[in-house]
Amino acid sequence: MSDASVQVRNWLADQIRSRIVGSDPESKNAAIFDTPGERWFSDDSPIRIVHSDAAIFVGGLRALLLQSLHPLAMAGVAQHSDYRSDPWGRLQRTAGFLATTTFGPAELAEQAVAVVKRVHERVVGFASDGRAYAANDPHLLHWVHLAETDSFLTTQQRYGHVRLTPEQADRYVEDAALIARKLGVVDPPTSVAMLRRQLAAFRPELRGTTEAREAARFLLLEPPIPIPARPAYLALAAAAVASLPAWTRWPLRLPFLPVSEKLLAAPVGTAVTQVIRWSMQRPG
Repeated sequence: MSDASVQVRNWLADQIRSRIVGSDPESKNAAIFDTPGERWFSDDSPIRIVHSDAAIFVGGLRALLLQSLHPLAMAGVAQHSDYRSDPWGRLQRTAGFLATTTFGPAELAEQAVAVVKRVHERVVGFASDGRAYAANDPHLLHWVHLAETDSFLTTQQRYGHVRLTPEQADRYVEDAALIARKLGVVDPPTSVAMLRRQLAAFRPELRGTTEAREAARFLLLEPPIPIPARPAYLALAAAAVASLPAWTRWPLRLPFLPVSEKLLAAPVGTAVTQVIRWSMQRPG
């Protein structure tokens, strides 16, 4: 590999780590991956395949867009989240939670769940339509879990280095259900078929709100990232939008161009995840 290629790879890796992991990534990774102890999931579990693949970057963005379609969940984000002033801080906390519960020792995973529950206790209020919401409400937790699980699985199957078999996909949903129950979700799906049915059951509750459309515009068009990294981010954003169901587009005022998405967005999504995967395989 040429010196120029190594420099590009290292720059990309540093950009990703600084935004996803934050400061001192080596110590944080060591605490999760090197601390001895029993884990919730085995080394060959599907959840580890999915949550370690670069496709999860696309899945995370898709999950945020999909979650925003529930007015009460979006109200909690709009009123209590600092996603505009500190988007990377929120992303780092989410990434840290996923890494800890997926790969970390059980004791640290339990602590991560307890932290989320404590934070959620403060996320209460009223949506613009007057309805009360609480982040620890099992029903809202259920929606957030469904949106994340569906997004991570969908993008893994589209853009992942490894495509899960149907059996592995079911096991992924079952793996994710363990974490969901710890957080307070009642009856999370344990198969792809259950995931699809439960997502469909939420459809009557979903709609586009002003807050949801503002969040989508911020995520897709106003990313606080360096100019050199914007083309890659925009490719991620296009891949995330292309992977959303058609019925989500109008509520969020997102385009639906099936031919263009098939011909352009999908290959671009595959290419950018390959670049991210390559950059994270840092030599030395």
